[in-house]
Amino acid sequence: MKYQLSLAGLLALAQTTVAQCSGTFEDMTAEDFMAASNPAWNLGNTLDAIPDEGSWNNPPVVAATFDAVKAAGFKSVRIPVTYTHHFVSEAPDYEVDPQWLQRVSDVIDFALERDLLVVTNVHHDSWEWADVSMPNADVEAIQAKFRALWVQIGEKLACKPSSVAFESINEPPAQTAEDGAHVNEFNTIFLDALSETGDWNTRRVVTFAGGNNDATKTSQWFEPPAEVPNPWALQIHYYSPYDFVFSAWGRTTWGSTEDRAAVDRELDLVRGNFTDVPIYVGEFDATPRSTESAARWKWFDHFVSAATDIDATVAIWDNGLDHLDRETGNFRDETVVDIIRNAANGVTNSLPDSTVDASAAEQWTSAYIFNQVGAAITEKKLPYLLKGNNVESITTSEGNKLSRGTDFTVGCSYITFSPDFISTYITADSEPGVYETLTIEFSAGASTTVTIVQWDVPMLESTEGTAVTGQDLVIPIEWAGLERLATVKLLAEDGTYLVDDWTQYLGPLQQARGTWEGQWSFESDNVIIRAAIIDKVVSLGQPATFTFEFYPRVEDNVVEYVLTP
Repeated sequence: MKYQLSLAGLLALAQTTVAQCSGTFEDMTAEDFMAASNPAWNLGNTLDAIPDEGSWNNPPVVAATFDAVKAAGFKSVRIPVTYTHHFVSEAPDYEVDPQWLQRVSDVIDFALERDLLVVTNVHHDSWEWADVSMPNADVEAIQAKFRALWVQIGEKLACKPSSVAFESINEPPAQTAEDGAHVNEFNTIFLDALSETGDWNTRRVVTFAGGNNDATKTSQWFEPPAEVPNPWALQIHYYSPYDFVFSAWGRTTWGSTEDRAAVDRELDLVRGNFTDVPIYVGEFDATPRSTESAARWKWFDHFVSAATDIDATVAIWDNGLDHLDRETGNFRDETVVDIIRNAANGVTNSLPDSTVDASAAEQWTSAYIFNQVGAAITEKKLPYLLKGNNVESITTSEGNKLSRGTDFTVGCSYITFSPDFISTYITADSEPGVYETLTIEFSAGASTTVTIVQWDVPMLESTEGTAVTGQDLVIPIEWAGLERLATVKLLAEDGTYLVDDWTQYLGPLQQARGTWEGQWSFESDNVIIRAAIIDKVVSLGQPATFTFEFYPRVEDNVVEYVLTP
């Protein structure tokens, strides 16, 4: 059902300013826009931060940020914007602070000046005030505010070139078919608002949202507006499987036949339902902060390759902590960027392999050469997914090439490093730590890295304590190899799972494990158990054991902490 414009909306319509743009507008089809945009990068946790641009983990964006994005090979940027806290009046005008609109315009220009295409949107407003799925939601009032907002955005940005596209709304909540229908109405309101603000706005590319930008909900409930003057694409987001992408329940592995098939099914579902529509994956990510390197690289490679197979454009989500270091202009995991760039162009990447068996009791990975303190140095035979490519060279961090046949050999599915080569960096008696990162270049596709790590079991400053309700438990740690946690097992004294007892049905690496950030974390030289877990221990009235697990994920690379209520 088409939305009905309220009296306030009609009055606002009469006051709308139609832009008078100078110059010419070079029309682009949605297909051409998306093709020219691939791959894309998200300016996350910035203009979309709440309540203001610098409120989250990033400083206000500067123009040089886009230099780094351009240099990395991204062709476009998605600029999410939250307007909630920048309204300066209520109904019926819902006026947005002109300074905020100018800031949005200026940031878009930063990107345009570097020949990057831009997609900009209405972002966290979707759940702050525009959630049509809430019980007793005043849908008419939400629609009036949404329309007023897009009229103002349209007026401000009306004269931007065709290299700027608009996105109606980010991840609009939808739990039912009725919610899905209201989300469809958002897209119609969005178009109507643009048509009121100037000729260019009816000609530029737009992207529409389905419920939550979810592949399944979009396939079920999305219907385009009855009349669409603009060239348009359909936007979805992809953060799946949840447990791997968000480091939940001890899931540190990915890449089985079923894992890959699950990605293919979701993307094929969207493409099968929208056969002639350009598809824009406006967000996808698996954070380098908590996912294992080889598994992460396999996930990125398969997802982007599968998206390329259905002719979709991909935009990596970057919250400023995961990928681009906004201060240095360097990407924290350059292999991810290289994988995305190549896969988006249809180039086959070679990758290190890692555990894919969900029933495994330990995890191996070819992204590292691990040696335990006290163990003799032996050859390291690393399984590799070469996929038809050849190893061209392996170099040290100083740029020295390894000698093929002496330092390393290559088989059909392995790269083997000799003990003599490894011994140039570590011996059995070396102190734990990261000693070298080697770069492997292939005949095609991304380069990857192999990091030499001498490891031992880390030491906690204390291994027991008393619970303090309402507070995180922060324990200083002396790292002994990679300075990161893999996961934490959370068990009460009687064997009760402190969270998610259904994980008893998962494999040994996942049973009783918690979720990163929600229940455990690590920062600098501390490991952290969140307050919610501490409170659970108190409520149970019995001691609990927290088993901290590290990389490599092997039986003896753990340390326990006992908390008494």
